[in-house]
Amino acid sequence: MTSKEVKKQEQLKIIMTAAYGDYEKGLNKYSFFKVHNHELGEDLVQNTFIKTWNYLIKGGKIEVMKAFLYHVLNNLIIDEYRKPKTASLDVLMENGFRPNTGDPESILNVLDGKAAFLLIQRLPQKYQSVMGMRYGKHLSLGEISLLTGQTKNSIAVQIHRGLKKLKILHNRG
Repeated sequence: MTSKEVKKQEQLKIIMTAAYGDYEKGLNKYSFFKVHNHELGEDLVQNTFIKTWNYLIKGGKIEVMKAFLYHVLNNLIIDEYRKPKTASLDVLMENGFRPNTGDPESILNVLDGKAAFLLIQRLPQKYQSVMGMRYGKHLSLGEISLLTGQTKNSIAVQIHRGLKKLKILHNRG
């Protein structure tokens, strides 16, 4: 290394030390505001200074140090957002996540619902279509009324009677 290169590195060291003293706190606050993690924010700020140092070593010119540092930090933050996130189950559980172990009641409700749909097919045709539209397709009384040409009141009565017959079929087993 020549004496000219050594002098250049000494000048860069002075510039970077001054920049670190002047802007490090502000950069850390900014990065924490963006990533909501102190350790990650500090790592990003350190990488900002390393990238700036490498840029200057390669002969890059910086007009305004503060603007350049914030620009580099912002790009690092964007890169961090774009990284695919992996989370271990231990970390998730520390943050309050509890895995679903399977609620036996909800499983029974699903099975009962499927059994009820099978029982709808045993109802008279008059009730099958209305019950299928109401509970299978989740249509309102008005929508069923438009499709069938019957009044809302007659649809409501058919659904009520269909439910009664469905309960009887369900209790028989």
